[in-house]
Amino acid sequence: MIGMLLNHQELNEFEYVLKKEMEELMYDLEDQKIDGIVKSVLEERYQIIYRLFCRFAKPADCRRYLRSKQRN
Repeated sequence: MIGMLLNHQELNEFEYVLKKEMEELMYDLEDQKIDGIVKSVLEERYQIIYRLFCRFAKPADCRRYLRSKQRN
């Protein structure tokens, strides 16, 4: 098991970085020019970051970044 000890400011910064990364991935996943194989890798990365984000964030924030199971 690996743990992290963060103060309040570091926690806010960590949440900010995760949010920005998820927003960028969501933008890329909506792009029609990106190939399906690349999108599947991006979706996998998004799910990993989302699960990490949900460990720290409020439930309302988690729902905001929840993606549906649609595949393009």
